Amino acid sequence: MPKNYLLIYAEQSATDIELLCQNIKAPQNTLIQIRNSSSSVYANIREANYGQSKADMLSKFEIALKECNETEGWLRLLFNTNAISEDVYKKNRNLCGRIRRMLIASCKTLKNKS
Repeated sequence: MPKNYLLIYAEQSATDIELLCQNIKAPQNTLIQIRNSSSSVYANIREANYGQSKADMLSKFEIALKECNETEGWLRLLFNTNAISEDVYKKNRNLCGRIRRMLIASCKTLKNKS
């Protein structure tokens, strides 16, 4: 069975961000928001793998794409407020970017199949 790299990367991102939130000092609201958005990316990709239809799968991927963009925004805010280092920011941003590109490609593929 081929590996689902999109799901693997989403799980890694959600896990990394959860661990990050446990170890940084930042406003509680920001930590809640980034935890929610990163875990939503992971949850929606998992749900998409068992979509009831291609339209359902596409919808889940599009939600994950929006949540991925939100996660990147919260990462930027954490970096801008010196809650995380540039290295931590870039590592997490790059993983979000990889997930985002894979989601865009998956959405395009599903749209072309309809």
